[in-house]
Parts: sequence; structure tokens; C-alpha cells
Amino acid sequence: MNNSLHVVILAAGAGTRMRSDKLKVLHHVAGVAMVDHVLNLAKSMNPSQITMVFGHQGEQLQAHLAEEQVNWAEQKEQLGTGHAVQQAVPFFKDDEQVLVLYGDAPLVQLNDLINIDASQFVLTAVLENPKGYGRIIRDGERVTAIVEEKDANEAEKQVKEINSGIIQAPAKKLKNWLSQLSNDNQQGEYYLTDVIALAAESQQSFKAAVLADSDAVKGANDMVQLAELDAIFQQRIRTDLMKNGVRLMNPESIDVRGQLRCGRDVVVDKGVLIEGEVMLGDGVRLGAHSVIKDCELVAGTQVAAHSVLEGVTTTGACQIGPFARLRQGTVLSEGCKIGNFVETKKTTMGQNSKASHLSYLGDAEIGKEVNIGAGTITCNYDGVNKFKTTIKDGAFIGSDSQLVAPVIIGENATIGAGSTITKDAPDNKLTLSRSKLRTISNWEKPKKI
Repeated sequence: MNNSLHVVILAAGAGTRMRSDKLKVLHHVAGVAMVDHVLNLAKSMNPSQITMVFGHQGEQLQAHLAEEQVNWAEQKEQLGTGHAVQQAVPFFKDDEQVLVLYGDAPLVQLNDLINIDASQFVLTAVLENPKGYGRIIRDGERVTAIVEEKDANEAEKQVKEINSGIIQAPAKKLKNWLSQLSNDNQQGEYYLTDVIALAAESQQSFKAAVLADSDAVKGANDMVQLAELDAIFQQRIRTDLMKNGVRLMNPESIDVRGQLRCGRDVVVDKGVLIEGEVMLGDGVRLGAHSVIKDCELVAGTQVAAHSVLEGVTTTGACQIGPFARLRQGTVLSEGCKIGNFVETKKTTMGQNSKASHLSYLGDAEIGKEVNIGAGTITCNYDGVNKFKTTIKDGAFIGSDSQLVAPVIIGENATIGAGSTITKDAPDNKLTLSRSKLRTISNWEKPKKI
């Protein structure tokens, strides 16, 4: 733990331009709430304290972060960024360094902060088009002021070095400067940026730490900017994946909304969506337009096009899809095959078992070397409760069978096609249930009226 670092995260903005009932900082970038990106960055620095400044719709933020160990500081009135940081002052300790981050600026990375050789700094960036940002005013290497665009004169508006809003300073000094802030400006707000000028006046200037990637300063005030952040984040993810050996067949079409870990020689085809926590072992291939959420697919697993997997684990190389839907609790062993238009839920399959097409397997435990014929379903729900179907090693389930749970299909048992099985089927036997075949001699086809 860094006993001298106190991270303050500003997350009190109303976000009215989002035109949403959801608090701005809870909108997602790459599948994760913006404030979670920032909080994860803060936690990666092992600070002694994290203080979250909340305000508008604060109950949403507190509910979202209910499990997090943070201080809560309320900004009841939205009177500017300086006023927001003032709300965190009661938590300051004089021997701390205070780092101020923003809950709607999720693109800042750890390397942007840990490589700065100063305890008192402001993060800046150079933009070709700096419109909308506060400008950095320098006297040589010294930052003398940050001027908000609405208060800038024409000469200041030509400056291309802009303020990210992120500063770090000793707590004792920062408290003193915050107490001197004025709202004598066009907005009538207390700007955190005015701390920079106050420091310069007392010959304690901030250092400007220029970001290598100017995109890191970007935040989101509306859905357009949110989409821009997501696009930047996605490109970072794709670049990192490819640099680490993952073959992306059409990089721009692939979205990762969560965390993806990959082994060697992984191939991801066009249009794949990754959500949640996903682990792909060596040689895994994901077919075009597949959706993979919260899955662990071990080495050699092959997922064909247009398959949807959620909460799936494979324990050996197997084949899935195309057009398969595997739901939470599906576990597939080595050599398994799940084919087109097969749905599974809370089902385990032993080695070399197959359900090649057009089946529903829910709440089932399936052994080794089992063949599930087309059109088979496990009838696991009676309208109130769920029941389990057990199919033992070597069983053969004929096409269009209904297995009414709870039921056990014995080892090496065969179920005749078209059967409805309501009782346990014994080992090594053929079990079937069919009505007697009849032909109706006087039957006539319906006629159009």
C-alpha cells in the first residue's frame, strides 16, 4: 500500500446531456462502467485512501459501489470542480499526496501516472484542435495558470496544450489553495484549475506532465462522446491482443466488453463479441459473429459461426456450433460436439458425447460416448420446479425423443426414436414408447372453404 497517496475521484456531475436516467459515470465503455475503469486505475496504485465525490443521482453510484472500500463525500450543490474537491478535504491527511481523477475520464492508464518524476503535477496533452478545453499557460517550464476556454482571450485560445483536469499535490498545500478559490468567472464556479495559478504565485509551480497519448484526456458528456471513448478503448484492446499473438481476422469488427485472456495461436473471426470474463486457451478459434460471455474455453476448442455461449466451460478440445446456444452451467469434456441449433443449460457432457443438431438439453448430466439424436429434449420443467436428467455412458438417444425428468437413462441403453420416456431406462436395453401404427382408410384431405 502507498501510505502517502490519497486518490479523489470526482463523480458528482449531473450529465444532463446524456439524456438518460442513468448516472453519467455508470454508462459503459468496453462493457465496464466509466467510474469502474477509473476506480480500478486508482486501486492499481495501492493508495491509502480513495474518496468518491458524489452528488446528482448519488444513490445510484453508492448502490453500484456498495462493495468498495471508499470514503463518500457529497457535493450537494454543483459549484465546480474546485468545490467538488473541497468536499473531500475532511478526509485529507497532511502527509499525503492527493491525486484527483475524474469518473467520466476512463482512458487514463497507470503508465500515464507512474512515470512522472514529480509529486506535484498536472496532466496535459497537446491537441491539434483544443476547442472546449482549458489551456495551459506556461512561463518556460513553469505552469503559471490554466485558463478555461470561456474565460480565455484570443491569444490564449491559440494555445494547443490543454488541461486534462488531473492533478496531484501535497494535501497540506492543496487544502490551503482550495481555501483561496474564488468564483469570480463567467460560470460563477470554483475551478480546481485556479489552484495552478495560486501555486505559481507562491513560487510553488506545478509541473506539466504531457501525455504521450492525447486521447487519454477525453471524457464523455453525451452519447456521441461516449461512443468515441468506446471506439478508442476497443482499438487499444485489439492492438494489445494482436501484439500478444492473437489473430483477429477483421479487427475493426470485434468488440471486447470485459476482460479477455488468450493463449497462443488464438484466432477470432469477424464480428465476434466478447463480454465479461473470458479465457481462451491455445489454439482456440471463435467463428464469425459469435457471442462469448463469461466462458473458459481450453486449448483446442473450436466455436463455429453464429454461436452464443454464456457461462460455458470446456475441459478438453471440443467442437461447438454453428448456430449453437450454450447457456450458464454448460461443461463440455474433450471430444464433445454440440451442433447447429442445439441449446444447453446447466448440462455436463462426458468425453466424446455428441448432440449434433436440433436439441434442447437442460439440467442434464450426460456421460461419455453418448449420442443425442436430432430433436431430443430433456423435459426439465413442470411449470414450477426444475428436475434433472441423467444419461449414462454409452447411451444412444433416438431422434425426436422426450426425456421427462427426473429420469435416468442407463449405461449403453438405447432409446427408440420418437419416444417419450417417463421412467428410468435400464442398462443395455432398448426402451421405446410409441402408439400403434394405423392407417385411416376413409380419411380425406381438408378442402378450402
